[in-house]
Amino acid sequence: MYLEIEVAKYYLEHKTTVRECAKIFGKSKSTIHNYLHVYLPRISPSLYEKVSAQAQLNFDEKHIRGGNATKQKYLNFTRAFSGAQKQANTKKQ
Repeated sequence: MYLEIEVAKYYLEHKTTVRECAKIFGKSKSTIHNYLHVYLPRISPSLYEKVSAQAQLNFDEKHIRGGNATKQKYLNFTRAFSGAQKQANTKKQ
């Protein structure tokens, strides 16, 4: 079977992003993108339609994922900072 079809099936079954697929398959995200959007339409147009719909969903949700990642980053930063402050205060006493 073509690797492009395996990647497409994984992409759909697990509802992953191109980056996540790239990590799983040990390829670059550019290669995975080419598999899904350049080669797949020639190999399996029906599968490409499903992949395209999932890609559009990922694109529509991209800003939400980015916002959540930034929120988590700053939550972790403030937790670490407040923990360091508490340790400093206990050492002073």
